[in-house]
Amino acid sequence: MRTSRGSIHFAVLVCTAILCNTSTAKSPPNVLIIQTDEHNFRTLGAYRDTLPPEQAFVWGDDAVVQTPSIDSIAERGVICTSFYATSPVCTPSRAAFFSGIPPHKTGAHSNDQPYRSDIVTFAEVLRRDGYATGYAGKWHLDGPGKPQWAPKRQFGFADNRFMFNRGHWKNLELTDSGPQVGARDDKGNPSYNVDDADEQTFATDWLADRAVDFIRKHADEPFCYHLSIPDPHGPNTVREPYDTMFADMVIRPPLSFSMSRDNPAWAAATGKNATLKFNPSLMQLYFGMVRCIDDNVGKILKTLDELELTSNTVIVFTSDHGDLCYEHGRLNKGNPYEGSAKIPMLIAAPGIIPPGTRVDQAFGTVDFAPTLLGLLGKQAPESVEGRDASELFSGKAQQNLDEVAILQSSGLKPSWFAVINDRFKLVLSVSERPWLFDLQQDPDELRNSIDASGNKQVVRELAAALQDYVSKQDASFLHNKIELQLRELTSNEG
Repeated sequence: MRTSRGSIHFAVLVCTAILCNTSTAKSPPNVLIIQTDEHNFRTLGAYRDTLPPEQAFVWGDDAVVQTPSIDSIAERGVICTSFYATSPVCTPSRAAFFSGIPPHKTGAHSNDQPYRSDIVTFAEVLRRDGYATGYAGKWHLDGPGKPQWAPKRQFGFADNRFMFNRGHWKNLELTDSGPQVGARDDKGNPSYNVDDADEQTFATDWLADRAVDFIRKHADEPFCYHLSIPDPHGPNTVREPYDTMFADMVIRPPLSFSMSRDNPAWAAATGKNATLKFNPSLMQLYFGMVRCIDDNVGKILKTLDELELTSNTVIVFTSDHGDLCYEHGRLNKGNPYEGSAKIPMLIAAPGIIPPGTRVDQAFGTVDFAPTLLGLLGKQAPESVEGRDASELFSGKAQQNLDEVAILQSSGLKPSWFAVINDRFKLVLSVSERPWLFDLQQDPDELRNSIDASGNKQVVRELAAALQDYVSKQDASFLHNKIELQLRELTSNEG
């Protein structure tokens, strides 16, 4: 069949247009997630700016860390002021974070319990869709192995050479046979010692450098990289010059430190915490770890700028849970107090999330995976139970401050639950009568407002939300004591 010259010319124009559109079309957004471990949200300037002075400066008016690089992520995107660890312990919080599934359904319901092999993470969704994926740092979802480099089960993180399962190592090195812990004890075993760690070998720097290497290697294709920094979790040690950077800072105990004797039973101090004395040097070193993290975040952000990737990269800064840092006479985590359970959640997504967005609606780590996939326009797996907040973050939906996040202790049969909206927190446990905190009137969480007559309706609503949640779980999920409390609080006479 003969083809006219006009037809040929038209075909050439069509093909040229297709090629031009293909070559200039914007590639899918990259994803960079920076997750710290046991990080108190008040150490970040972006969060201090959302708080009244007495809450922003709990360790003293001048006891602050400057975090300009992390704060810049908030300025260019969204800051979530009521984001919580679904279960404020390393393994179960991470289990919910990567999967969007409540931790008790993932296999990794408590520290050192392994993920079920059929779990589909957000990284696996992106890997199947053509993303280059990778991970560096602490994983804590493959059982008790320690450090256990490059676990065999990758869960979507194809390049997991620098993933280690457990530990808070301070000195890491890259050898001909792969990564290893650089510090050793007298018996030759891996040690948490800092030793002579410097800007190349200190864990935070070393892991950040692995992220930079990955970004450079995959700059010409869509990538998803997860950087999991094991600080500022203890031991509170850090390399020079951060180890003395805050040595002259006057740091005082938080207001609630001296009131720890009034803690409810679910937060009672035990073991070393029972006789805990305030040690400002531990906080000085904690601040040093945070500042080292911020400087490394700056290094990574500079790399994105240099490669002209910033405008097409979703950047997340978060943590797995908090650290009480002497609030309520406690260190560490594991309970529903704000310092333990509330986490940073900052997301910059150019062209998707308007700069300077603030979200006060309550969410948990179980909501992260569906939200990230929603921001990227991806379908979440059917197994996901968390909420997709992408339309809220992008300004297409309105906030509902009565919406709740539900937290639970670790384990298959949680010993406590917390139901939280932007103002109130209801805590039910097997060891204590129900507690209600009014976070607006009592931000230090010192008083039980459960009996205040004006709170009866909000208590009933929060309890009903928890009742709805537990009704969807296995019959053995709820302790009898908590079931009785729920029944009482949701009854018309309650």
